[in-house]
Amino acid sequence: MINTVLKTINKYRMFNEGDKVIVAVSGGPDSICLLHILYSLRNQLNIQLCAAHVNHCLRGDEADKDEEYVRKFCEDLNIEFRSRSVDINKMMEKENISCESAGRKARYDFFNNVKKELNAQKIAIAHNANDQAETILMRIMRGTGLEGLMGIKAVRDDVFVRPLINTTRQEIEEYCDIQNIKPRIDKTNLETIYSRNRVRLQLIPYIQENFNKDIVKVLNRLSDTIKIDNEYLEIVAKEKFKRYCDIQTEKVIISKEAFLENEAIITRIIRKALYTITGTLNNFEKVHIYDIIDVQSKSTGKDIDLANNIIVSNKYGDIHILKKSQKSKVEENKSYFIHKGVNDIKEYRLRVITRIVDSKENVDFKSSRLTKYFDYDKVGNEIIIRHRREGDKFVPLGMKGNKKLKDFFMDEKITKDQRQHIPIICFDNEIGWVVGYRVSELFKVNENTKNILEIKVERIV
Repeated sequence: MINTVLKTINKYRMFNEGDKVIVAVSGGPDSICLLHILYSLRNQLNIQLCAAHVNHCLRGDEADKDEEYVRKFCEDLNIEFRSRSVDINKMMEKENISCESAGRKARYDFFNNVKKELNAQKIAIAHNANDQAETILMRIMRGTGLEGLMGIKAVRDDVFVRPLINTTRQEIEEYCDIQNIKPRIDKTNLETIYSRNRVRLQLIPYIQENFNKDIVKVLNRLSDTIKIDNEYLEIVAKEKFKRYCDIQTEKVIISKEAFLENEAIITRIIRKALYTITGTLNNFEKVHIYDIIDVQSKSTGKDIDLANNIIVSNKYGDIHILKKSQKSKVEENKSYFIHKGVNDIKEYRLRVITRIVDSKENVDFKSSRLTKYFDYDKVGNEIIIRHRREGDKFVPLGMKGNKKLKDFFMDEKITKDQRQHIPIICFDNEIGWVVGYRVSELFKVNENTKNILEIKVERIV
């Protein structure tokens, strides 16, 4: 079994040499097995260990005995030990959350605090292959998507690691017997009043007896298969998010073009937008994602309210997702000089890349709305990026006379609050490009152009 765990650790690159690892230990078979195996591998992996235990104060003397057992186990192996007692019942009442949610929050808050205090790098959790199978079955019954079918991640945020994720509960129990380890048994895990316990004690044994004795391994293989497909979709969605989304303070604008993408991509773009604003996807369900898609298909001006104080608006086909408390305001009108090469404008969350195009290079002038070409000899001495100013005007491509920028925005159906955030490229004092919309007639490339300037704008996410 140790070889299986070591293979899992190496496969997912869970540890680096010299890592200090906080091991979450309840005292049950899974966590005690994890602590013992990591202790056995500590020199080989070149890691340091600290055990962290949370007493939930739910089982009276039994909970206290769990804590004392873990403390004594660590003393015998000379492993650093930290513990905390949390009254979960009071926490449930105070924060109006379930017992399971309160327990999880108490544990992870404590583990993160110990990690910070000890300057540790990783937190090891004892989820195993059976936990994975149970999680997938429960999510299937709730109607999950690909993300949910991936189950429990072996590594999350490059901090939380699960070395036992490919090890079955039977293997864990056999390991404890062989090593003469007598872990604590939480009797509440044998009660069928909880949904997960019913899946563990009734559903999986029924499937094993009547359908497939290897159902745990089958569900874990399903998880691995889906991870491969989902990772590819996530890569594509991240690229599309970068292309189609304008990220502002507590606000994301999704361009109408994004909604022409495949459903698998636009749903992920929306989820990323919601996460960007709120920092969580809690309380956002599948129905909310499709509500946003539905709003985009309606006429402009349609609004909906979502959880986490979010409002979604359709403005000329673009979807604005923002915090309700946010008020539109004009940003400070600063200008930033653009030099040859790569320029990161952090205040705008933009990267501007300039280069002189080789005369032999074939140029696709319509390749992207965020890449444009100009007659370099007409550009002048300074290239500047800024936001709009009162009285701005320019000569849009194809026109002969000046047009007020305000009138241009109205013609393009750009909302007032969106106008404040559109970057503008200027050559000396003349507007050369309203980024994402129109370049100026004054700097266009024609048959007499000798040197071409390429300007590419990218969003920094």
